[in-house]
Amino acid sequence: MASRVLARCVRSLGRSSGSLCTGSLALRAAVVPLPSRRPFSLLACSQRARPVAQTQISSSLVQLCRQYGDLPPLTLDSIKERVLYVLKLYDKINPEKLSVSSHFMKDLGLDSLDQVEIIMAMEDEFGFEIPDVEAEKLMTPQEIVQYIADKKDVYE
Repeated sequence: MASRVLARCVRSLGRSSGSLCTGSLALRAAVVPLPSRRPFSLLACSQRARPVAQTQISSSLVQLCRQYGDLPPLTLDSIKERVLYVLKLYDKINPEKLSVSSHFMKDLGLDSLDQVEIIMAMEDEFGFEIPDVEAEKLMTPQEIVQYIADKKDVYE
């Protein structure tokens, strides 16, 4: 199919009237007429007998295939899992000592800079900013889970 289209283009190059000469090399400009009734494409040129209306997809089929890119709804369990997952990935936290009720400074031995980094990681994970006044109060994973659930209106 594509080889026939290519052969037609090569033949039309030989018949074109205009030519550009550069030294001993003659380059010929091809003028290929476009079909008047339908858009030009390899598919339209190779299947001239097939009307364009047969290649269109019905709108009901498109509606059946539509998919949405939104995340599944948040639950308290999913928030808790995501918070603990982010905390386990933090290099200064020992995953064996981590629990939902672990205090960042007393139980895990973190300082205030580490707490700020944890809050920034939570902001990245959940996609919203936590004000500094509120962030200073979040000292355990359970408090972070409760704060995110309040802000995202998750109640169970």
